[in-house]
Order: sequence, then C-alpha cells, then structure tokens
Amino acid sequence: MRGLYRVIPKVTPVQRRVAAVLAAAASVAMVCVNVWVTAQLPQPSYTPLPFAPEDVAGVAFPILGALLVFQRPRLVIGWLLCLGGLCSALNSLTVNLALLDAAREWMVLPRAIWTVAGASWKLTILFLVVLLPLLYPDGRLPSPRWRALVWISVAVLAADMLVMDLMPLSGQRYTSPSPAPLRFSLDMLTNAMMILAFASLAARFRRAGREERRQILWTLVAIATVIVPWVIGNPVWWLASFTIPLVPVAITFSVLRHRLYGIDTLITRTLVGAGLVGVIGGVYVAVGTASSLFLSDVDRVGGLVAALCAGAFFHPMRRVLQRGADRLLYGSKGDPVALAAELGRRLQHTDPAGGLAATLDVLRDGLAVTGTGVRFQGGWPEEATVGTLEEVTRDIRLVWHGEPVGRLLIGPPGARRLPAAHNERVIAALTPYVADAAHAVRLVGALRRSRERIVTTREEERRRLRRDLHDGLGQSLSGMAMSINAARLSLRVSPETAERMLGELRSGMDSVTSDIRHLVYGLRPPALDDLGLAGAVAEMAGPDVAVEVRGGLPGLPAATEVAAYRIVQEALTNARKHAGAATVRVSLERGEEDLSIRVRDDGIGVPPGRRSGIGLASMRERAAELGGTCVITTPLEGGTVVEAILPVNLNVEI
Repeated sequence: MRGLYRVIPKVTPVQRRVAAVLAAAASVAMVCVNVWVTAQLPQPSYTPLPFAPEDVAGVAFPILGALLVFQRPRLVIGWLLCLGGLCSALNSLTVNLALLDAAREWMVLPRAIWTVAGASWKLTILFLVVLLPLLYPDGRLPSPRWRALVWISVAVLAADMLVMDLMPLSGQRYTSPSPAPLRFSLDMLTNAMMILAFASLAARFRRAGREERRQILWTLVAIATVIVPWVIGNPVWWLASFTIPLVPVAITFSVLRHRLYGIDTLITRTLVGAGLVGVIGGVYVAVGTASSLFLSDVDRVGGLVAALCAGAFFHPMRRVLQRGADRLLYGSKGDPVALAAELGRRLQHTDPAGGLAATLDVLRDGLAVTGTGVRFQGGWPEEATVGTLEEVTRDIRLVWHGEPVGRLLIGPPGARRLPAAHNERVIAALTPYVADAAHAVRLVGALRRSRERIVTTREEERRRLRRDLHDGLGQSLSGMAMSINAARLSLRVSPETAERMLGELRSGMDSVTSDIRHLVYGLRPPALDDLGLAGAVAEMAGPDVAVEVRGGLPGLPAATEVAAYRIVQEALTNARKHAGAATVRVSLERGEEDLSIRVRDDGIGVPPGRRSGIGLASMRERAAELGGTCVITTPLEGGTVVEAILPVNLNVEI
C-alpha cells in the first residue's frame, strides 16, 4: 500500500500471472459447483435466479482481476479483484454446502465450514469494500492518515469473526443471546468502515487530475447500478446480480485505458433519460387514469389523448432536464445557454474593439482552460490572447459569412470539478461569437488604418499644395510683379527693354497657367467636368478598350465620380503594365442605390497568395471611403476581374 506497484517483491511477473489465472480458475470452478448445489436446495423467495449475487461476483471479479494482473502484474488493484472474487465464491459455496448438509440431515460437514464461510465473507468485505476503494485507482492511499482505517477495519472484522466463531451453532444458524449487543456494535463499526472507505474516493476526487477523476467516476457509476436495486430491496433486489459485473469492468477499463470516454456525458444522458422516463410515464399514467374515470366509454380516445399529452411534454422536458444536468455537473460555467447569455450581457457593455477579449474570456471560463486566443488571417492584427497560451491543444478555423478571419486557439485544460466532455457543445455555441468579434476587430483596425491613411494623405496633399503655391506659383507671381514694375520704369526711357521684359512676362504667365492647371488636375480630373464620367472613362481607356454604360450617369456625386474614375484608371494601368492583357472590357451600370463598376481583362491574373500592392489597396480604400466595396478576383478561365460597388446617395461630405 505504500507505492503504486507494491506486491511481494521476489515474485516474478510470470509467477504473478500464473497465480492470478489459478485464482480465477478456482473461483469459476467453485461457482460452477455452487450452482449445482443451489439447484438441490429450495428456491429462495427473494430471487427467481438459480444463482446468487455472490456467484456473479465470484466469476466477474477474478476473471477481470486476472486480466488486470496480466496487463499490470505489479498493480495491487488486480490482486484485490482476484482475491475478493475468490473469497466471494468460497463464501457462497460453503454456505450452500452447509445448508444442503442440514437440509438433507447428512450432518457430515464439520462446524469449521461455518468458520470458513464467515472468514471468507469478512475477507470479501476487506478486499472489495474496504481496501479496493481506499487504493483505487493507483494502488496508493489518498494520504497516510487513511492507514488507521485499514488497521481498524482488519481489527473489527477479526473481532467480528472471533465473536461469531464462539457463538453456539443451532441447526443452520449461530444463536446466542448474550453476545448480541456486541455483534450489533461490530456490525455498526463494519458499516462505518465501509462508508469511510467509499468516502475516501470523494477526498481523492477533490485533489485528482482530469484523467483520475474520470477513472473514479466510471467506477462510481458502476457501483451505483449495484446499490440502487440493493437499496430498493424486494422485489428488485435480485437485479443487482446483473449489474455486479459492471464494477470490475469499469475498474479494469479505467485502469488500462489512458484516454477515457466522457463519463460526465454518460451521467448527463442517464439523468436526462431517467427524468424523461419518469415525467413522460407520469404524464401518461395521469392522463390515462383521468380518461378512465371521465371517458370510460371511449377508452381508445383516452389512450390517444394520454399518448399525445406525453409526447407534447417530451421536447420541453428534455431541454429542461439537459440544462439541469449540465448545471448539476458543471455549474453555470458549463451550460452553453448560460454562457451565451453571459456573453450577450458582456457584449452589450463592451465596445467593438473589446468584444473579442470578452468573448475569449467567457470561452476560457466555460472550457476551464489555461488560455484562449485568436490568430488573425494574414497575421494582422496581432494575435489576441486571454490567459496563458503556452500550449495549443485545439486549433479551430474561424469563418465569418464564408470569409476566413483567423484561427481559434485553445490551451490545455486547467483545474475544474469535472473534465468537460461537453466541450464540443460549448465550442459550437461560442465559436460564431468569436468569429463575429474577430471580424469586428479586423473592421475596427481597418477603419482606423483607413482613417490614418486618409488623414496622412490629406496632410500630404496640403503640404504639396502649400509647397507648390509658395515655392512655385508664389515665387512666379512675385517675380512677375517685379517685372511689371521694372517694365513700367523702362517704358519711357527704353521702350525696347520694356518690350523685352513684357515678352518674358508673357512667357512666365504661360508657365503659371500650366502650374495652376497641374494643381487643378491633381484635385479633380477636368475630363469629368468636360465629358462626364462615361466620356472621361472612354477617353482615358482609348479605342482599344470596350466601354459599356448602362443607366444614366449624370447627376452622380462628385466623390463617386472621382472614386469610379480612379478605380478604372488603376485597373487599366494594372491590366496594361502588369497583367499583359490583350483585351480589356469596362462596364459601368447605375442602379437606384449604387454604381457598379466592372473591369475585366484576359491577362495572367493575380497569383495565389500574393500580397496586395499599393494600386490594389488604393482601389479598395477609395471604395471603402464612400461605404462601398471593391473585390479583385481571378476566374477559373483566367484573367482578372475588378468589381466595385459605390453608393450614389451620399449623406456625408467628402
């Protein structure tokens, strides 16, 4: 009991396996003999079966214990199963032999057979009911303080056996009025020892890790299937004979399997199923009883009404019971509906930029993991993390309306009451919220970057205009003013000099006019004012590009015209310089709410994975500034398609 694999150290693994097989074979043989002996006795009133629960334990426990010894020969749990089952089989056989001997009045068996029966039963209690819960699942006591319980149990069982052995034998029973209070006290102590042994599982469960907790839960569920019919008693007590094998099966399965199935899922479904059976059965019986009282002449209609009422309660009750089972096992942190409601409340009081952190925090609490995070598509913005995400155990793709936005990263589980087999339901319930929040963060970041670029561009344009006006146009106008003054002074004295100066002044005015035209062209293409959007696009495209116009384009906002012109200009530049296109088609179509622009070429297209350059980004930004969209795609047949949609009813000043 001091270590994980404590048995007799000098015995080899092969010898241990042989001993376990022999114990299982001897136990099965005794059970077979006992079945024959039981058939010679009158059928007991408490069970319709030809065998007792001790016979089932005598077969199931040693066989599965031998299997456990074969796989883990030094683990004490397998030996407890083998020895406990062997003692159970021996107890059942000796008791029935003594009863048969008394019933047939052979009187050939010695009194010692009752001593063997009593001792084997006390050893069964010691191995299976005291030591097994104390040492399960790793062969160690929960703490050194539990050693006292082991020695007290041994002392109490030995004293009980000694008292029972000293009692006189009358017929088939030990009878003596004097030691009855002592026997009663010893029985009470034995029951207390068994209860404390099972209580050790609760102490172990509180400090155990997730895998060990599942091991304990599997065994507790199996034990419950034995205890429930036992507590109910007659007439269903004998059903425990069929559930006893579940205990060694659960123990063997839990010890040998490293990655256990979700026991909490089994518990919740069992609770939901049992609740549905009880509620639906109760509704059916109640409606059926009412119909038999008030609709006795139409009993078929009453049965139909009872079935319909029971069916109407099925789906609502299933949801209520499922939510109640989740709350029972996991609390509010494990209920997907409660988590979604909590997330909704937090998002109402959080700005869009902080919504992702709130969503990840709720997901981390609901899954009880060390940390959660989002790695955005394309590496921008930076990875968002809540908690500690040193290790990633789950990587889930995030999609927002068909558009990938990043990956959801989930860290390893932390400490919690139960391992969350319901994690998939929590992830499925909250992943859409994470995708929405991640998309909102990208939009906020893109909007911030767009505003920064707009401000930067505006300030750069102002700086350029100031520089051009001050250094170019301003200096030219100052020089022209000085030339005019000089010409006026020279006009009477030297008309030839004045004439020459006025000629130079005329040339300077042409240069100033060119500078002013350049500044005006930079602010708005003059072709838009002279030819309109359709004419300006056709002039810019040239005769080798087909331009198709549908709908009336006059009356468009100035900002929409400039954005459409620049998008087409950039698309044509890319098609001619980079795509190597032979043919290009431009389509402009005005609708009631927007202007659709489509530029298609037969060039090489946009290579997959290529990052957007300045030209492609500028087209998207011009559309986004007005609240529109711009998408650049490469069809299967090749080429590049630029599609932009711009609003025609602007309520903002650009």
